[in-house]
Amino acid sequence: MWLAIKLGYRNLIGAGLRTWLNVIVLSFSFVVIIFMKGVMIGWDHQAKTDMTNWEIGGGQYWQKNYDPLDPFTLTESHALIPQEVKEEITKGDMEPFLIIPGTIYPQGRLQSIVIKGINPGQSLFLLPSQKLDTIADAIPAIIGSLMAKNIKADVGDQIMVRWRDANGTFDAGNIAITDIFTTNVPEVETGQIYIPLEKLQTMMMLPGEATILTFRDGQKIRPSLDGWILKNKDDLTASVDAMIKTKSVGQSVMYGILLLLAMLAIFDTQVLSIFRRQKEIGTYIALGYTRRQVVGLFTVEGTMHAILAALLSAAYGLPFLAHMAKAGWKMPIDTSEFGMAIAQTLYPVYSLGLVITTVLIMTLVTAIVSYWPSRRIARMNPTDALRGKLQ
Repeated sequence: MWLAIKLGYRNLIGAGLRTWLNVIVLSFSFVVIIFMKGVMIGWDHQAKTDMTNWEIGGGQYWQKNYDPLDPFTLTESHALIPQEVKEEITKGDMEPFLIIPGTIYPQGRLQSIVIKGINPGQSLFLLPSQKLDTIADAIPAIIGSLMAKNIKADVGDQIMVRWRDANGTFDAGNIAITDIFTTNVPEVETGQIYIPLEKLQTMMMLPGEATILTFRDGQKIRPSLDGWILKNKDDLTASVDAMIKTKSVGQSVMYGILLLLAMLAIFDTQVLSIFRRQKEIGTYIALGYTRRQVVGLFTVEGTMHAILAALLSAAYGLPFLAHMAKAGWKMPIDTSEFGMAIAQTLYPVYSLGLVITTVLIMTLVTAIVSYWPSRRIARMNPTDALRGKLQ
């Protein structure tokens, strides 16, 4: 094997430009695949982190009638906060949300929204809820930047809001926007406003009631609550997992094209090499090499393209990947209206397992492509090979 490696290396270096063209194309495939996989892993990590910090915490209890995809369920999606979790709420490890449908009238226009009641003193989320702890001649409210852009509102503006209380009676009042926040999670700000929880409970005549109970991350085992449905983080981030999976499948097409180009070049090189080196092959066999050993020699020689490509990609790929992991990949378009948790700048995340797996797969595929044309050597007649003729 060591002799085959030495001969293969000598032959590759002797091939000159043809070898290095193949190595460059293959190394480009190495770097692109690792970079794009790192972007997907980074997106997954960033999206779930942002969702944890802004929306889902460590998990949630949903009132049994609550369905975020069906706004008609909101009028019935509330219940008294269970006695079992009130101590946890007092400690700040759980935060209740009351969610109701409503309507606002910015600049005389009508727009349906969701009104969310939140504790102004909460520390579970990055929402600037402390801005709700203020005295104003209207209901204090905070909104997201995307919502503010849509309704053309700014801090200090007052907007009329209408709601329907628990008895079915319509009521209206003004909200005063005390802060506008920005987040990478559109579900937190699109079409919704946040007001103090107790104020909303009073408006709705639903004292002590909530729609969602969000608990702090790190608590693995949660008890079941009568009338409430437990949603863990895996349940709440399933949409992100599905999106990442879909994007990964789409990327596989590009990976396949890159591999096809690189493997086609190596395949052609092997075929040409066998055709031009018939006398050399015949000499090997005449000197006592078995046909299997000669096939192995050419397979090792072809596989060494991947080894050289890995070394070359490490030379220029490691600085590039390290820079991208630090500086991030700025998205060329505005992601605020994508409807999913995605930052304007994505930071790739690489792992040793990702690099090793990519190198092993590429090396294995290269070995297979190198072996395929080399099988013809086993059918060669040594006498004809020495004369430079194939059977």
